[in-house]
Amino acid sequence: MVRIFLRSRIKADGTYPIVLSVTKKHKTKVFSLGISCKKSHWNGKKLLSKHPNNQIDNLLIQEKENEANAIISEFELKGIDFTLKQFEKRFKKTSDNRITIADFWNEKIQQLNQAGRTGNAQVLISTYNSFFKFTNDKSITFQDVTYDLLHQYEVFLRSKGNTDGGIGVKMRAIRSLYNQALNADLVEEKYYPFNKFQVSRFKSRSTKKALTRDEIGLIEKLDVEEHPDLINAKNYFLFSYYTQGMNFFDQMKLEWKNISRDRLYYTRSKTKRKFSIKILPPVREILDYYKIQNRKTPYVFPILLKTNLTPIQIENRKKKTLRIYNRKLKKIGEILEIDKKITSYTARHSFATNLKYVGISTDVVSQSLGHKDLNVTQSYLKDFEDKVIDDAIEKLLKEVNVEYLIKNEK
Repeated sequence: MVRIFLRSRIKADGTYPIVLSVTKKHKTKVFSLGISCKKSHWNGKKLLSKHPNNQIDNLLIQEKENEANAIISEFELKGIDFTLKQFEKRFKKTSDNRITIADFWNEKIQQLNQAGRTGNAQVLISTYNSFFKFTNDKSITFQDVTYDLLHQYEVFLRSKGNTDGGIGVKMRAIRSLYNQALNADLVEEKYYPFNKFQVSRFKSRSTKKALTRDEIGLIEKLDVEEHPDLINAKNYFLFSYYTQGMNFFDQMKLEWKNISRDRLYYTRSKTKRKFSIKILPPVREILDYYKIQNRKTPYVFPILLKTNLTPIQIENRKKKTLRIYNRKLKKIGEILEIDKKITSYTARHSFATNLKYVGISTDVVSQSLGHKDLNVTQSYLKDFEDKVIDDAIEKLLKEVNVEYLIKNEK
């Protein structure tokens, strides 16, 4: 049985997808038609006249329904007791080139959220909102995403004050979607616009400034009794610095079970690389501070205040706390008269830079950061023993009077 209906799941623009379903032996398969509408524009069978492009869209809906029925009739005439998988293969051959980029985009956002990759989903959501604010047309297909359209979108973004770095993030998101569509045979390779439209030119030209070891020392000496509202920001920053540049997301999810005697064990969320880190005195002091709070959650830091949070709830909590954290770091910089922008990422960059300038080889620095893609030489480098990295990091405690020439690193 073939049926056309309005799905209950609302889209970001407030409309509902119109879908086609096929039922066979009490099992149902649903197919997107690349059309959506408001509930008030749908009468249960077709689009009402108040819907924009109702005549064209109704013709398309009818055409897809006819195609589905024709495929089923063909199977029946040939005496084939078809499966829904067989129907899908036949139906998609005539439908794939009509799948809109908006529908495909929304599906990928939903998949990322379900997989707990909420950070990646947020990038897609932000780019989705920006791109369709520019095109004002959610019916376009992948074939419509041409070099000229991407160039016009770039001009639009620049008119809105976007930097090369911000434009690059959005263009890479669109390119990733297009590559996935190619892999799914939703568009032919001859239409691929990124052979000509080079995304690599959108490299951020912002300068990353690491803090010197002396500036880290200033943060260590910050009087939190005088500034009690800054104690968490100070602790989070120094903890990251002395744990090989642990990023904020991993700090937020760190649990007491990850602490064992004089070492800290965790798996980095971004790369899935496992870390074993020696607990230095500054880290031990921070751990002791939070341990005596005896909170009911398993987490080391008072960021995730409940257990069993959904990935989206965790992502929202991260965004809110990180915004406050970076604001407090800015305040710390102003109090200590550090003439550099300080953010959560500064701890990671400072850790790497200061290791380099106390004479630690780039290979050991790369290993300590847990980079997945290092450089050409890394392919034949063996993993360093924990002691090699432990000894390197301890130099950060000893080399307090060294003057560092901080160079910009790409």
